[in-house]
Amino acid sequence: MDVPLFGLFRFAYNQLSQEVTAAVAEVVPEQKPSYGNVMEQLDYRDGMRLTDLAKGAGMAPQSIGELVDQLEDLGMVERRPDPDDRRAKRVYLTEKAREAQQAAFGAVMATDQKIVQILGPERFARLRADVIEVIEALGGTIPTEPPEF
Repeated sequence: MDVPLFGLFRFAYNQLSQEVTAAVAEVVPEQKPSYGNVMEQLDYRDGMRLTDLAKGAGMAPQSIGELVDQLEDLGMVERRPDPDDRRAKRVYLTEKAREAQQAAFGAVMATDQKIVQILGPERFARLRADVIEVIEALGGTIPTEPPEF
C-alpha cells in the first residue's frame, strides 16, 4: 500500500522538525514539540489573541490556553491587554523566546540547505513552488514577511 501524500507530508514534517526541536532545546531545555502550535504562529504575527492562536493551530481554545500557560511559566510568552478589547488579552513573545526563535530559524535554513543538497537547486525550487501552489489552492496563505526577530 502506498502512503498517501498527506501522510508523507506528516512524516517529512516530523523528520525535519527534529532538528528545529534540538536547536530550540539548546536555548529552552524544557521545551516540548507541542509548543510549536503557539510559537510558530507568533513567529509571523506576534501579539495574537488566544482564539486566533487556537484557530490557526486547529485546536480548542482551552488547549491552546494550557500551552500558553506553560509557555508563560517558562518565560517564553507574556499576556498583555488587547488595546482593542479591554476584556481580551494578546500573547507576545519574550526576549527568551526570540533567542529560541533565532535558533529555530537557523535550523530551518540549515535543513533547507540539506534538502537543496539532496534534490539540487532546480528540484528544490520546483518542490517549493508546488507546495506553495497546493497550499494556496486549498485556501491557505503563505506569510509574505519573514519572522520578526
